[in-house]
Amino acid sequence: MVGAAVAFGILCWRPLTTLGRDWWSNPDAGHGLLLGPLAVVLAWRTGLTRARPSPVLGIGLLAAAVLLRYVSDLAAEPYTMRLSMLLAAAGLIVFWRGLAQVGRWWLPASLLVLSIPLPQVVIGTLAFPLQLKASQLGAALLAWRDVPVQLAGNVLHLPGQSLFVTEACSGLRSLTALLSLGLLIGGLWLKSPVGRVAIVVAALPVAMALNGLRIFLTGFLVHFVDPALGEGVMHYSEGWAMFLLAFLILGGVSWAIARLERAVGSPRVAIA
Repeated sequence: MVGAAVAFGILCWRPLTTLGRDWWSNPDAGHGLLLGPLAVVLAWRTGLTRARPSPVLGIGLLAAAVLLRYVSDLAAEPYTMRLSMLLAAAGLIVFWRGLAQVGRWWLPASLLVLSIPLPQVVIGTLAFPLQLKASQLGAALLAWRDVPVQLAGNVLHLPGQSLFVTEACSGLRSLTALLSLGLLIGGLWLKSPVGRVAIVVAALPVAMALNGLRIFLTGFLVHFVDPALGEGVMHYSEGWAMFLLAFLILGGVSWAIARLERAVGSPRVAIA
């Protein structure tokens, strides 16, 4: 075990240190500061199984992790490099406790995967369509409230003021956080796989709708109150308020799914 730990440290030292640096310095990866330690705590609380070790499968996963680490290093691609670290950890667990242990730790493992920042090419591909959707929704809400607005791509033109929906305001950051939150709620509170998938899927429209609502509130305050409210502390406070509202909405959805699970799973009482 000591030799395996040393080999794992040599293989994964670089992806581990760069991941920690991104968690600390990259705003799009800051959720990892919460998800990483939380995954460790959940794995510790879940405990170990009594399954038999699977040395052959474990060695195969370790070999695949080494190959992925080598290829990602050649391509200078940090995402797959960090995935190789998780694959190597899975190989060690399978070698030591068997595949059932990985299944038992599915929730911590999923949180760790979500804690890895997406590649920039993926972020660039997803962010712009989300910017456009959020801008369209925000502009529609402003027009509904009789605020004169013209939409040009991801720029909302108000009388005497223009709001530019940047990549940071695309909702991708909140979407990642809400997917993690939905996964956590589903893993802790719900019992059925269908219910867990449903709460994670529900995070997608919630994130998009609330980001559009945030843009609407910003435009509304800028137009009727003060243009300075479109930036600074107030702007970030709106983001936190929207995330709190999203948490309440997902909590309500999970409560409804949990009641449905109990209703479907409860035994029928025969009436004489």
